[in-house]
Amino acid sequence: MMESNFPEKLFYKIGEVSKITNTEPYVLRYWETEFPFLHPKKNKAGQRVYLSRDIDAVLKIKKMLYEEGYTIAGVKKKFKEEPQTDNKFFVKAIKGVKKDLKGILDLMKKVDSKMGA
Repeated sequence: MMESNFPEKLFYKIGEVSKITNTEPYVLRYWETEFPFLHPKKNKAGQRVYLSRDIDAVLKIKKMLYEEGYTIAGVKKKFKEEPQTDNKFFVKAIKGVKKDLKGILDLMKKVDSKMGA
């Protein structure tokens, strides 16, 4: 799995992901339609909100397509096979979710303390 070399934040907008991964926003939107595991949530304003695990997935997809010569179908097949052959990606994703949730909890605690709750 690729190492994450981008600033640690809870959420990233599509423009930030585009810059981090050097991938055009329209390509990211297209990949969302092709890869069900790449489905960033949307905030109240309707903007895509990516997590660090989503960026890792984008980087992996990009590497497979552009460096390793996979087709879209090949990438889909590889990701389907991955749970049986390589759980590192999913373990990292779960750790990322745990870290994100901890960050949200810490933020909520700060808000509560400022509000006098």
